[in-house]
Amino acid sequence: MVEKKRIHAALLAAAIATIAPACQAQNTTDWLANTYGTLANHVGNTARAMWVAPEGVIYTASMWDEYEGGVAIYQNGRSAGSIGIHGEFQGSAITGNATSIFAALQASKSYGSGAVGRYNRTTRTRDLLIQVSALTNQPRIDVVTGLATAGSLLYASDFYGNRIRIFTTDGVWKRDINVSGPGALALDGAGNVWVAQRSEGSIVGFSATGGLLNTIRMPSGSQPSALYFDASSGQLVVGDEGPDMNIKRYKLSATPTLAGTFGVQGGYLDTTTGIKGQVGAKRFTRVAGIGKDTAGNLYVLNNPWGGSWDLGRDGGTDIHAYNSAGNLRWTLQSLNFEGVAAPDPATDGALFYGGTNIYTGSAGGTFVANTVDPFAYPSDPRININDRARDEHFGQLATVGGNRILVVSSQDPDTFYFFHFNAANGYIAIPDATLPGPAFNATAPVRNGFCIDSKGGVWAGLARTGYIYHYPLTGFDAGGKPTWGPGIPIRIPASIQPLTRIVYLADSDTMILGRGIVGSTDWTSIGTRIEVYHGWSAGNTTTPNPVINLTNAGAKSIAAAGSYLFVGYWFSGSGTARPNIDAFNLATGNLDATLVNTSNSTVDASSALDSMYGIRAYLRSTGEYVVTKNNVKGSSITVYRWTP
Repeated sequence: MVEKKRIHAALLAAAIATIAPACQAQNTTDWLANTYGTLANHVGNTARAMWVAPEGVIYTASMWDEYEGGVAIYQNGRSAGSIGIHGEFQGSAITGNATSIFAALQASKSYGSGAVGRYNRTTRTRDLLIQVSALTNQPRIDVVTGLATAGSLLYASDFYGNRIRIFTTDGVWKRDINVSGPGALALDGAGNVWVAQRSEGSIVGFSATGGLLNTIRMPSGSQPSALYFDASSGQLVVGDEGPDMNIKRYKLSATPTLAGTFGVQGGYLDTTTGIKGQVGAKRFTRVAGIGKDTAGNLYVLNNPWGGSWDLGRDGGTDIHAYNSAGNLRWTLQSLNFEGVAAPDPATDGALFYGGTNIYTGSAGGTFVANTVDPFAYPSDPRININDRARDEHFGQLATVGGNRILVVSSQDPDTFYFFHFNAANGYIAIPDATLPGPAFNATAPVRNGFCIDSKGGVWAGLARTGYIYHYPLTGFDAGGKPTWGPGIPIRIPASIQPLTRIVYLADSDTMILGRGIVGSTDWTSIGTRIEVYHGWSAGNTTTPNPVINLTNAGAKSIAAAGSYLFVGYWFSGSGTARPNIDAFNLATGNLDATLVNTSNSTVDASSALDSMYGIRAYLRSTGEYVVTKNNVKGSSITVYRWTP
């Protein structure tokens, strides 16, 4: 009788376990890639231009910020609000004076491209629109490429008009100065205007009346990207986006001469003061803005490399503040917007590899490296403006025998890009192959799921083929470049069609397949059926066990590690955001836990997922699961840590 009771109790407990709702996991919540983790304080997305007021208030311009205005305001290393709406500004140019901010605007149906808005610094509202360029039909490219004020005058670079346009600050046109390909602007103490010609590596000076004064010829390869006139020294300060990656100071005289530099020559690509790709206090990436305040503090805006035609998804915001002695005081960083980083198995999850950047640490983390070298690899798809993808900031990573393979993709991709690393290139990701592409002998887009497994094998559902193709890794050459064997076709099980996601765990020979929405033409979404196949490579490609039936609609991204499948969601059918991550047991199919935000006061994790590969998962040697999630609202990466 006692034994029967024990059996009954055991069966009852098992039954309850199968029907009981998942408990909230005892996870911790952290973030990476933004100095601040809350929406109120987060550093804005992808600042591409900067103006510093004399009292030290910083204004930056961005093409897109998901949660706040495109002109972000900072002071003393903290956010001080924003101006405008999130998609109002082009991000290419900004300036100001005691009462107003002037910023290049995005193209609009009402006024086209090439316009500048004037905003009251106190009310933060627009009170004037100035049409600068006659080229009004360019929705994606920078038309107004420089702005500066002096007294009652506003100067604007009309790039395609090959001229500097001069207006009063009330928008009344005064005159033009003809100059080829004008960019950043600065006005010196005598009222002369200095114009950067980035592609020509020169800076042209004109008098207040438009007469040509001098042309500064910078060193070969230089690309002047930012200008600032330092009244305290009487010098023109120039950000160089060329291979020197530093700031140059020119003494303005009858014949301007180089007076000195600031920053490591070679910037983040220098190998004498750090590892190639490593960022640091004076290891600059792209210098996009320079300013000083009356206390003598210097502010430098970096724009790390990355991003294609979508200028709102560039490499990120990286503002450095230095005291008058040139020592770093603080940084403000927003290094991720529409992207995610994968925990690195070679460091047991200590490093995180995104599409263009590497991070480590906690509570915002540390920006370790920018993995793009635009000079050695100018055709890198991550900076190719003609690339077909919207951006490539989603990282997937495999480590095989000490060799790392990085795969990057865009928000809803059907194309994947492969990179490798080696000692000679440090943190720089070297472009290798594209899928579809010749390396895989494939031309069909990847519309039915993609995965790179822990052994470097590639799994891809090529559109309209009815098959999953497995490309086994065959090895690495002496420089670390990987190669793959011919694709092995495996018929997609009928029960999971239309197939939309693939995750393969090589260590346990477990295949996880996600079905799309039956009858829908949207190949990017996940339906409610996920099949788990144990022993897939051993031959079990037809009998799933278990089958996971999602009770929550709107699944958008899945990842797996160890014993768990992690599911991230977009919105529910009722339009409610579902920011949490569900953890399903791969052996039972049960929803064992839900990862939630445990640090609401310091970490925002409220973003729903609108990307196909927006979460990554890794099981550390300690038994801790690390799950990363794309957070578009906070321009960051949410990190969940969970030990079942």
